[in-house]
Formats: sequence, structure tokens, C-alpha cells
Amino acid sequence: MTDALAENRVQQEHRVQIEYCTQCRWLPRAAWLAQELLTTFETELTELSLKPGTGGVFVVRVDDEVVWDRREQGFPEPTAVKKLVRDRVAPGKSLGHSDK
Repeated sequence: MTDALAENRVQQEHRVQIEYCTQCRWLPRAAWLAQELLTTFETELTELSLKPGTGGVFVVRVDDEVVWDRREQGFPEPTAVKKLVRDRVAPGKSLGHSDK
């Protein structure tokens, strides 16, 4: 990757949103996942938000694209979500032991 392409990728704005069910008390789970993503992608993400919802919702979006929906896929392991986020915001980034 050329320096110009690398610089452009860093300058792109990438947002993650975690929508969680307040009725189910899933804020701690959402906050934990948010912390994991912010720690892993501290230079690649420009925003991470937690969105309160209802009805059993737990959805992770990257740049408005759903990458994980609990209703379809069950609760995510952080490693699985990190890979999905990485594939969209930093495809060349190594996730270390999470890549195995």
C-alpha cells in the first residue's frame, strides 16, 4: 500500500453503532463490546455510539451497515465482531491472536 493510500484510509471517517435492548439490561454487554472495539481500532474509528433500543435488539453497525444482528446470529463474541469491523475499516490490520 502506498503512503498516500495509507494516509487516505486513516483520514476516512468510520463510525460504529451498537444498538442494545434497555428492557433486557444489555447496556453492560454493549459497553464491554464498545471498549473492546475502541481499544482495538483506536486510530481507525472516529466515532462509536451506544444506541438504546427495546424488544431484544442487539445490533452492531459499521458506517450504517449491519454487521451483526443478535436475532440472526446470536450474541457475538468480541473476536467475531472485531474481524467484521476490521474487514471494513482496516483490512490490512492484524488482530494478533484474534486472527487465529
